[in-house]
Amino acid sequence: MLSILLTALYVVVCLLLLAVVLMQQGKGGDIAAAFGGSGSQTAFGARAGATVLTRATTVLGALFMVGSMTLAIMGQRGTGSILSGIDGPGFEQAAPATLPVDIAPVEEAERTEAPAEPETPTEEPADTPAEPQ
Repeated sequence: MLSILLTALYVVVCLLLLAVVLMQQGKGGDIAAAFGGSGSQTAFGARAGATVLTRATTVLGALFMVGSMTLAIMGQRGTGSILSGIDGPGFEQAAPATLPVDIAPVEEAERTEAPAEPETPTEEPADTPAEPQ
């Protein structure tokens, strides 16, 4: 509740500071002012007194800086992540590969003889597991 109130107040200060800065008259900072050209003030002459807009700019600028620091500190108090407590995508456990159990031992005579023709499998291949996305 407090952070919402401070954020709303900060937005109002920002808008007021923007309006006050845009309403101020320029100080004649063009190149002619550097050499004492027409319509410019003297380089080191007397400065006009602080107007209401100048004082408002100073106060609103200070409020802007204090407000930004306050909101930054308040934003860092929470140490938790926005993803804490959410389970990630689950992966299905693949069935462990097992070796065939009923294989007959190969005789010594069969090892030396090469088969005449390679046998072609008559069974269809097993379904391959789907790849994870």
